[in-house]
Amino acid sequence: MKLKLTVVAAIAAMSGMAMAQDMVVKIGHVAPMSGPQAHYGKDNENGVRMAIEDLNAKGVKIGGKAVKFEIQAEDDAADPKQGTAAAQKLCDAKVAGVVGHLNSGTTIPASKIYHDCGIPHVTGAATNPALTKPGYDTTYRIIANDNALGAALALYAADKLKLKSVAIVDDRTAYGQGVAEVFKKTAAAKGMKVVDEQYTNDKATDFMAILTAIKAKNPDAIFYGGMDTQGGPMLRQMEQLGMTNVKFFGGDGICTSEIVKLSGGAKPLENTICAEGGSSLAKMPGGTAWKDRYDKKYPGQFQVYSPYTYDATMLLADAMVKAGSTDPKKYIPVLKKESYKGVTGTISFEPNGELKNAATTLYTYKDGKKTALN
Repeated sequence: MKLKLTVVAAIAAMSGMAMAQDMVVKIGHVAPMSGPQAHYGKDNENGVRMAIEDLNAKGVKIGGKAVKFEIQAEDDAADPKQGTAAAQKLCDAKVAGVVGHLNSGTTIPASKIYHDCGIPHVTGAATNPALTKPGYDTTYRIIANDNALGAALALYAADKLKLKSVAIVDDRTAYGQGVAEVFKKTAAAKGMKVVDEQYTNDKATDFMAILTAIKAKNPDAIFYGGMDTQGGPMLRQMEQLGMTNVKFFGGDGICTSEIVKLSGGAKPLENTICAEGGSSLAKMPGGTAWKDRYDKKYPGQFQVYSPYTYDATMLLADAMVKAGSTDPKKYIPVLKKESYKGVTGTISFEPNGELKNAATTLYTYKDGKKTALN
């Protein structure tokens, strides 16, 4: 009987030891998983899930303990109120770090909540420069911001295409308004005339009145600050109004594969020029091989940002490993000084959390396929 008890005790002790070693580390992720922008959210979440699977396959140790990474995924539906509620939920759950959000309008208010509870978040999608203005040591961006995107598009319009006039439309979100404002200022500085400014919202689908007003001004181009869920129908309606020779510019919000479907392959799609922060997949250090793996796991779901959410997850894990701790207080100082070689490039930060040496790539659509211009 005594022998049996000893064996049982030994097994229990070994079991307890194994459990102690298998520490669970939760990474939060927030994006719109419902509503018209859910295709972006799914793509972003896929990137995080893929990174977590890769980390767990490697058998990562932090502070000498084997860890198992898990995702805690939340839906903000691209709504600022839901975004702050999701952020608070992740704070209450004491996740080790957060990847997200997608939209600037949700990320900016959520960033204060993460700061107040001391949890770092890394966005690979939200581009409004205001995000890093508070200088929180919990806020990091691994993609170029709107200052780079809007300016690159305006310079291309003025210098490369020699366009003289443009109409500007934005969806009044933090993202759409921000990138449109940068484009407008840069275009004006280059001598382009802004002949009209119109506004819509991120739920609209009918742009005939806006486009009819713009058509009367006869601009060389339209710049749209917003997402592909409005950009696609806008291109369709431009074709209906005979605006097939007008150039259509936009930031990373319209720079997706989905816009091909949303526009119904309308002729103005061929005149579309959009910008993304970062290099094209073909020029990313690990882009092509990573995309092949992604497509096998998630066929037909790739949009824009999943390589960045993948890298954001790996970056957080790398900082934890180097710090020997999952405690944000201990690994944030390491995160600040990171020089992580990811799929998208080498990630290191300015003091305010902006990515150092952020690249920008312009794209157009040829034969219904997104194609890099630089």
